[in-house]
Amino acid sequence: MSDLTIRRAVPADAETLSELGRDTFTETFGHLYPPEDLAAFLDGYHTPEAYLHYLRRDDCRLWIAKRDGRAVGYVLAGSCDLPHAEVTPQCGELRRIYVRKSEQGSGLGGKLLTIALDWLHKPGRRLWIGVWSGNHGAQRLYQRHGFAKVGEYLFPVGETRDQEFILMRD
Repeated sequence: MSDLTIRRAVPADAETLSELGRDTFTETFGHLYPPEDLAAFLDGYHTPEAYLHYLRRDDCRLWIAKRDGRAVGYVLAGSCDLPHAEVTPQCGELRRIYVRKSEQGSGLGGKLLTIALDWLHKPGRRLWIGVWSGNHGAQRLYQRHGFAKVGEYLFPVGETRDQEFILMRD
């Protein structure tokens, strides 16, 4: 039986989180983008410095999942900055759940989501998620947790613009 651990990430995890973010985004979505757009996105969002930025913020939390010592997923939650008229400084956002392909369907995504939502939950606080319009599996997971589509926006991946859905739960 394999050993799965999930713990709050610390600054020493920044390099591992960067590698995990780059690997999982590329294996899941890399085929959708021209190489230069993929490289620009990875170099902007998935560097150790980008993860250190979140790890040092009081309004954000990152949790890392490891199976048998290998990083297999993470979740990032914090204050909300989605482009929607009803977002306020008090709102919380599930910013990312990244799970290696080998772990998809294992229940890890649901576990990470529950940890993040438990941390984000405060009475009267609205919770938000931005999700790629083509990621139907993630949309189903979020709907099972009470999220509904309330808007759309374009998310830049290099020069490519992805249609993203904005989901909200009261």
